[in-house]
Amino acid sequence: MITQIIIFLIGLGVLSWSADKFVYGASALARNYGVSPMMIGLTIVAMGSSAPEIVVSATASLNGNPDTAVGNAIGSNITNIALVLGITALFKPLFVSSTTLKRELPLLLLVTLIGVYFLSDNYLSLTEGLILITSFVLVLAVMAWFSFKVEKNDPLMNETEDEIPTNVPTKNAIMWVIVGLIMLPLSAHFLVESAVYIARFFGVSDLVIGLTIIALGTSLPELAASIAGVRRGEDDLVIGNIIGSNIFNILAVLAMPGLIIPSLLDINISARDSFVMLGLTILLFVFCFNLRGTRRINRYEGGIFVLTFFAYQYILFM
Repeated sequence: MITQIIIFLIGLGVLSWSADKFVYGASALARNYGVSPMMIGLTIVAMGSSAPEIVVSATASLNGNPDTAVGNAIGSNITNIALVLGITALFKPLFVSSTTLKRELPLLLLVTLIGVYFLSDNYLSLTEGLILITSFVLVLAVMAWFSFKVEKNDPLMNETEDEIPTNVPTKNAIMWVIVGLIMLPLSAHFLVESAVYIARFFGVSDLVIGLTIIALGTSLPELAASIAGVRRGEDDLVIGNIIGSNIFNILAVLAMPGLIIPSLLDINISARDSFVMLGLTILLFVFCFNLRGTRRINRYEGGIFVLTFFAYQYILFM
């Protein structure tokens, strides 16, 4: 048992590290070939933040654990909003000033509603998986198009510019992309196998292990990055990364079990978990566009997110 816990922790660490290196290499490579920083931020960086979830979901599906795969997608979205944004807002209120985010928030709400609808019958079909992954490609194209329409004084543009690596030799960038592509699936394999073993040992369902331990593990790097971001005053970038990650979690991560192993799912997904995800997404929308006219997530609202997260964890394990 201790061995499996050690394997899980090592797998989690390598997964986060390899995802970071993949994004670093891909971003540097794109910049070297003349891609605009805004396009890199809205596509490669946003997609890269969901890379661990995508690979874990695909691995779990290939291993015959669709509930773990779906739980990872839903749990990551819940954790990103309730824990990551919640703790970050407690640390420092988050101001929303970018017009880009004001377009992405309604998109996140729409995508979440689609995900909830697809899960409402406790079955994720091949057709639904194809719709989700096709929508994922379309959203990437739309975000790339948005990058050309962003106002020059948009705060997100300057914050994104500062985050894209510069002066990285092309051969080094390619090396990190290859390292990431190799280590991501390898670490995900050991992570999922050890997580399933731990779940069975403690009598926890595949769904709960995906909603909790795996989701929390893949979201912890987001928490560290978010706190570091607000300390640098990059509020829009922090919120944008969460919104982009959650959109991709539904469209790409949730698509994996539908594409790989269409099957019946745990009834709690449609009866409980998908509605928690939807409720938190609606709260995020309301907090960012509140009636007082100040577009921000304050400490009080951050506290609501954090309390909701721990209340949800209590319900899961009870």
